[in-house]
Amino acid sequence: QVQLVESGGGLVQAGDSLRLSCAASGRTFRDYVMGWFRQTPGKEREFVAVISRSGESTSYGDSVRGRFTVSRDNAQNTVRLQMNSLRPEDTAVYYCAATDGLYSLRRIHYEYWGQGTQVTVSS
Repeated sequence: QVQLVESGGGLVQAGDSLRLSCAASGRTFRDYVMGWFRQTPGKEREFVAVISRSGESTSYGDSVRGRFTVSRDNAQNTVRLQMNSLRPEDTAVYYCAATDGLYSLRRIHYEYWGQGTQVTVSS
């Protein structure tokens, strides 16, 4: 299995940028499709982005497409989420997730999760 630890969250102003990182340990990192999800109190965990094992394929949620970019470095066992033009509605706890199954946008397909990192965007 794989262990995931997110970092990089914080408090920023609307329009600012932030980069989240997720460090993986355990099994071979390149075996996993990696996803980012976010959650606010009282709401379901929302898909943000996914990246394939090689990094060649990416997909994004409608609300972040064009502003967020997911990338991975298989040599450093790290996946990152570059978030630009942040909005107050991006405020959430952001989770990194991994699956050794299919490339998926659905949270139920991810077996491994980090503890989350808080992102707060003030207006």
